Amino acid sequence: MEQKPSFGQKYPALKDILNFLIFVGAVALGTFILNSFVFRSYNVVGGSMENTLHSGDRVIVNRVPVSIAHLKEQEYIPERGQVIVFANGGTSSLTNCEPMDGVADQYIIKRVIAFPGERVKLENSVLTVYNKEHPEGFHPDDDTRKSDKDGPKKEISGSVNMIVPEGELFVSGDNREGSNSYDSRNGLGTVPFCRVVGPVVSRIFPFTGIRFF
Repeated sequence: MEQKPSFGQKYPALKDILNFLIFVGAVALGTFILNSFVFRSYNVVGGSMENTLHSGDRVIVNRVPVSIAHLKEQEYIPERGQVIVFANGGTSSLTNCEPMDGVADQYIIKRVIAFPGERVKLENSVLTVYNKEHPEGFHPDDDTRKSDKDGPKKEISGSVNMIVPEGELFVSGDNREGSNSYDSRNGLGTVPFCRVVGPVVSRIFPFTGIRFF
């Protein structure tokens, strides 16, 4: 009995085109899943995070804990001292926040300083956080400044005395002299949990400065 040729045998060119389209679709789907739920990469622009990060650095953001929290219908809450990326404005698909009309998506990188209900005071270039565990206050930079060339700089401009609102974070750049960092003590305000993209886990460029956080 003569066997009929298969579709691929009859139309080899069409078969190759379909296989290519399937491959492209699989790559696109995999990229979407990775970017949305596993990790994302960002370029650092500007010097607001010096000396920890510099303009032109490329960093990897871990989306996994954020994705897990959202699957549980909870807000992701980063740790104090972590460097995070968050969306400011726009209608980002990575956030559950209400969009800010007329404001384009902007991704910002800063360090977590304080949480809801905590009092943040900046006076005489000293940043202090007060909470139930530390009613006399503590200096969050003590745990994140590894040296004069790694972590928050010692020079801090401005004056702050506020209670962090519910559901929001007080964040700051590491370069806080003058207007070097647009952050919670300098025009940005506090950041809702829902706008957090995730914590920075590594710097992958420049290759001579690869590190983990």
